[in-house]
Amino acid sequence: MLALRPNCECCERDLPADSDQARICSFECTFCADCVETRLGGRCPNCGGNLVARPIRPAAMLARFPASTERVLKPHPGCAA
Repeated sequence: MLALRPNCECCERDLPADSDQARICSFECTFCADCVETRLGGRCPNCGGNLVARPIRPAAMLARFPASTERVLKPHPGCAA
């Protein structure tokens, strides 16, 4: 089951579980759509894999299987402001 991390690893933008702006790789690294498109070139800076839209877990399932609250921030050269 996906952890649904709460923020972009690049800019630390909040990405709630129902956000259509969250992007993930196969290792669940999580970034916002803006960073993926403007800074990362569509590739995960951790593994080099492609980043795709993160699925949205239905609200009824979020109650039973909540999203992660652990924030991850990994400064990458491409993430510098």
